[in-house]
Amino acid sequence: MKPALVLRGGGSLPHIPSLAIRSTSLPPFLGFTFGSRIQWSLSLARNPIQQKSHTRLALARAAERDHSVAEPPAKALRRILDLPGVHQGPACFDALSAKLVEKAGFQYCFSSGFSISAARLGLPDVGLISYGEMLDQGQQITQAVSIPVIGDGDNGYGNAMNVKRTVKGYISAGFAGIILEDQVSPKACGHTQGRKVVPREEAIMKIKAAIDARKESGSDIVIVARTDSRQAVSLDESLWRCRAFADAGADVLFIDALASKEEMKAFCEISPLVPKMANMLEGGGKTPILNPLELEDIGYKLVCYPLSLIGASIQAMQDSLAALRGGRIPPPRSMPSFEEIKEILGFNTYYKEEQRYATSTNQLSSQRVSSSRYSMQNSAQDDTKKRGRGPDDPIVEVITPYVYNNNGADGSRDPFSQIWSRTLRIKITGRDGFERLDVRIPAGFLEGITNIVPALGGVNIKKLLDDAADEVGGKQLLDFIDTMGDRIQVFLE
Repeated sequence: MKPALVLRGGGSLPHIPSLAIRSTSLPPFLGFTFGSRIQWSLSLARNPIQQKSHTRLALARAAERDHSVAEPPAKALRRILDLPGVHQGPACFDALSAKLVEKAGFQYCFSSGFSISAARLGLPDVGLISYGEMLDQGQQITQAVSIPVIGDGDNGYGNAMNVKRTVKGYISAGFAGIILEDQVSPKACGHTQGRKVVPREEAIMKIKAAIDARKESGSDIVIVARTDSRQAVSLDESLWRCRAFADAGADVLFIDALASKEEMKAFCEISPLVPKMANMLEGGGKTPILNPLELEDIGYKLVCYPLSLIGASIQAMQDSLAALRGGRIPPPRSMPSFEEIKEILGFNTYYKEEQRYATSTNQLSSQRVSSSRYSMQNSAQDDTKKRGRGPDDPIVEVITPYVYNNNGADGSRDPFSQIWSRTLRIKITGRDGFERLDVRIPAGFLEGITNIVPALGGVNIKKLLDDAADEVGGKQLLDFIDTMGDRIQVFLE
């Protein structure tokens, strides 16, 4: 039976061999209509650019469902390169920004040397960041996501032998691809002044060295050959170098800082079987900013957006700091809620997985903090409701009570007998300022206090009570910050 694409409203699209869609499980909110190609029939119906872009996205996601089993990063990237259309990839600069790219639904992303230099060093992209720093940052990025990442390998950090080491290092770090350029050292952003490139022969040999390193590693990492000779020499020189890179075996070609749409067309016409990459430098680069449909029509396969995330991050931080400086907090819509931040970072996923390894012990480690650390407060409050008590009534937690001292149990006048009529209040405030626990127990019952608050395990409560037994009124016995940053207060009431 031929597979069909199920349409909203009861229709279906007969099998079309060229589409290679083998799954009918499409998102329930999507609808389709007929035309020269499959098109979204929601608000996209009047926007041909979005129609084409989202059509490609549907095909890509259908192909992804056929590859649900984890595959090597380079293989995943090559599969994307084989898909029709142009494919957008924002540039990330750390693990968090890479996770956000993945959560936004992009199939792959780039690591940006410009942005990593800015975020990690707070310095411009002028060759100051080292191979080791880029490799370390890249490994954190690739480990944070499941989508393939194309790494910025700068100029290979030296000669052809350095290029081989760089490629092998990027393979070990988990990159799906690596961009290698022909700038002299120290290199810099291709859209800045003073670009210089190495001689032709050296540039070609570096690409050959990268391919040899790939073979020696048994990898299939995608080699993106970049030339900066458009600004350093001429357009003709950059086209010549790209042809030579293709003949040497480069997988993707990239000329940075092309100055016009005509130059972009001339680039895409050379070595037509080798995919081309575009760099849409936002905010004022030398290359015209074109939309994905225009880039596809010209002949591009990959498109990078290098500044969107780092630029938006800088602006958001500046706005937040201005608000704080003015005695305000950032407006609610200017940042995610605390719950949203936790979800993005994976707290809820962590808690669920943590349950797989839970043990039967009731003792809490004093070095561990989890969301269940102070959960007994909530359960105690629920119990008060069941028993008909008011929420403001004292909560008494008694766990195998041990009488601290028999003095006073027979009605004697020992000073400690006064303790039986008094209460210990234990209050914990989280480092975020929210109350974690507020519980009261009879001061004569000491057993179980450390079960409630492990951090009190090394505190001599007996000595504190002895010193406060004769005092009238309330007294604060303890006020300290534990190893996890929570504030713990103990009062004798």
